[in-house]
Amino acid sequence: MRTTPAHLRRPGWRRQASALLATTGLVATMAVALANPAQAASTLGASAAEKGRYFGTAIAAGRLSDSTYSSIANREFNMITAENEMKWDATEPSQNSFSYSRGDQIANWARNNGKQVRGHALLWHAQMPGWAQNLSGSALRNAAINHVTKVATYYRGKIHSWDVVNEAFADDGRGSRRDSSLQRTGNDWIEAAFRAARAADPGAKLCYNDYNTDGINAKSTGVYNMVRDFKSRGVPIDCVGFQSHLGTGLPGDYQANLQRFADLGVDVQITELDIEQGGNQANMYAAVTNACLAVARCNGITVWGVRDSDSWRTGANPLLFDSSGNKKAAYTSVLNALNAGSNNGGGGDGSIDTSAWYVLLNRNSGKALDVYNLATNDGARITQWSRNNGNQQQWQFVSTGDGYYEIRSRLSGKNLDVYAKSTADGAAIVQWSDNNGTNQQWRATVSGGYATLISRLSGKALEVQGASTADGANIVQYSSWNGANQQWQLVKVG
Repeated sequence: MRTTPAHLRRPGWRRQASALLATTGLVATMAVALANPAQAASTLGASAAEKGRYFGTAIAAGRLSDSTYSSIANREFNMITAENEMKWDATEPSQNSFSYSRGDQIANWARNNGKQVRGHALLWHAQMPGWAQNLSGSALRNAAINHVTKVATYYRGKIHSWDVVNEAFADDGRGSRRDSSLQRTGNDWIEAAFRAARAADPGAKLCYNDYNTDGINAKSTGVYNMVRDFKSRGVPIDCVGFQSHLGTGLPGDYQANLQRFADLGVDVQITELDIEQGGNQANMYAAVTNACLAVARCNGITVWGVRDSDSWRTGANPLLFDSSGNKKAAYTSVLNALNAGSNNGGGGDGSIDTSAWYVLLNRNSGKALDVYNLATNDGARITQWSRNNGNQQQWQFVSTGDGYYEIRSRLSGKNLDVYAKSTADGAAIVQWSDNNGTNQQWRATVSGGYATLISRLSGKALEVQGASTADGANIVQYSSWNGANQQWQLVKVG
């Protein structure tokens, strides 16, 4: 029988806690917050974030003064890519003379508005400055690596993902490399660029990016073989970008193609999505969104522009907002798909993003893991409560480096702890100052969008006691039996 541990059954404990809340003026605030269950997100970025992903757009610095343009971008998206302002010709117009003002305009706007930034693109055979176009061989190789190093170093710590190399494969039906001046410096030029980028910014995800790779075809297989080779030899590649400039049909193996790359151990990102307008546009946008949600390592989606009038595809009307800034049917289909989708663990690969804060929602009750009564003291009990996204419901996974995590409260900075190092079924879960104990270490196994959290000390699972659905129900450990009250959805909130 599962019983409340004695130290949590003190008479009047809950009554005293409520009185304390009242004296601090918090009861009314929490009552309002908890009376209203979480609503479906109303913007693309917010909904994607709930699924541990991003939804972004490409921005042109010259359009930021357009209030309709900038207000849509600010409201809807949580990832920003510079259309042209971080490319080689923009950032190094003269050899070894760098200009970051336009790139900074976009990066600073994004960061000031709470958004992340994708860097696009360090090396590309197009939009090379004239001086670089006049180089070849070792002179070009050295200049290219210097460019990667200087730009990635300048933006170090400010970039979520870099398109390190863009469009290096040919459309020849054979999966060959493109015959460019960069390719003629030696077949290892892409590898050299990735190694230089990693040395310059160890924290950014490093991506290869290309078009016409959306389905399983000769070109995408050429990229696949390169990535597989890189992974086997330790070349630092983290992700592959699929531009997805689509017409009126989506390849039937689109999701399968994303998945086969993910299975190599890299993240996948949809980086430049736009879809020609037609009777199928809304359905195709939803299908692309669903494909990303279905692949655990799909980090997110970026559309290439805000309004149809901002698109490079003149006359195709391929974006989510019309030229006046009105939401199109395609917008609604994407938002509905995001809101209906599941969270595959938030780390992109069914693992944990240790830089993120999560709300942990119990599968049985739908309620959040919560530090009861906003407590910050050692020994404060952990309960479930209706989700309100407060700091007492936000948790960070801190890796211990051996497959286990400490799970840390944003409110108190303390760890989830099995009280008194118990190994018994029903032992209480509390918060406690970090002591590096095995009773504060948890293994996370993510499957089907839900995590089971197993104590290193006891081998037992974190659960809602007695499968309760009530606010304030205790969180305990219990022998793992795969019950819904032992499964937690990890919802990234920051």
